[in-house]
Amino acid sequence: MELDINPDSLIKNLSTAQRHMVEITKALSIDADVVIMDEPTSALTLKEVEDLYKIINQLKSDGKAILFISHKFDEIFSICDAFTVFRDGKYIESGRISESSIDDIVKMMVGRSLNKMFPKEKAEITDTILEVKNLSRTGIFKDISFSLKKGEILGFFGLVGAGRTEVIRVLFGIDRKSSGDIFIKGKNITINSPAAAMKQGIALIPEDRQEQGVIQDMSLTHNISLPQIDSLFSLGILNKNVEETLTQEYGSLMEIKAAGWDVNANTLSGGNQQKVVIAKWLATNPLILIMDEPTKGIDVATKAAVHSFVSAMAVKGLAVILVSSELPEILGMSDRIILMHEGLITASFDRDEADSEKIIRAATGQNTIGEAV
Repeated sequence: MELDINPDSLIKNLSTAQRHMVEITKALSIDADVVIMDEPTSALTLKEVEDLYKIINQLKSDGKAILFISHKFDEIFSICDAFTVFRDGKYIESGRISESSIDDIVKMMVGRSLNKMFPKEKAEITDTILEVKNLSRTGIFKDISFSLKKGEILGFFGLVGAGRTEVIRVLFGIDRKSSGDIFIKGKNITINSPAAAMKQGIALIPEDRQEQGVIQDMSLTHNISLPQIDSLFSLGILNKNVEETLTQEYGSLMEIKAAGWDVNANTLSGGNQQKVVIAKWLATNPLILIMDEPTKGIDVATKAAVHSFVSAMAVKGLAVILVSSELPEILGMSDRIILMHEGLITASFDRDEADSEKIIRAATGQNTIGEAV
């Protein structure tokens, strides 16, 4: 496997995709008869995925058994010979890939057909909430300009390294901009910290829920109330009744499956942890909800639930930025789509004019508007 990383680099200094590549390489270095891969492509570029496919095919030729765990149907149908479906910890069915279709497997996993995976409701798109003009961060992205309206789901798509997450980090005040302007409801604002972003009504569902989204050793109640913990104190004493009411309201809204609100986040499945992250930020009653890879690594049923909920929130007037590397999700959920490549916006499409070919062309730099960063 081609690993273009300095061997002296510290793991903590690598990107999510680079860390993923190191883990895969480490696993393949062991001459095992059975190789288990759990969501191995979740943070890889198209080229890296192709390299992984070649390795898997070589391992198969060498007589190795591969257990490949994935929620991406294109991967399953590209490299697998057989499948087994589990739902809610229970065995559902097994079969041969050659004798099945994607829709067949979706029905087994969620009890519904493929066309219901993206339940996009028609929302009333009204006033402009957010305007970004010529936003730049030296060496990372350049001249990013777009607008976001009330009730709109704005999709951001690009391959690993395109700069999507880096733009979001600046919008939420994690990183500082080099130049450009951010307007909320027509007012030019300064966002130099997450606290400043929250005061402006911005909430962020981060890409890495385990490291940045939930505190694993903290209860669900404390996780959900954390972003607004200051408002729950009176004379230095935490109002536990208000905290518990808040948790129950938004935890129930997201249909979190847990033994109780006092259990720690690390006792939940990945999908339910993601629901905790969404619940805690919705509890802040934001104007703008930014979701960075909101369904990465979660089961298909939970994906459908998240999609349905996001669509319902947009109908109620929430403005949503959806950052995703999953093309079906972007096409299925977005009202408009912005494409990025090497730190630049290369194209934008309305929902009705977008298709897979146009998006891939723009995401690979074939429609580049400006010069690469």
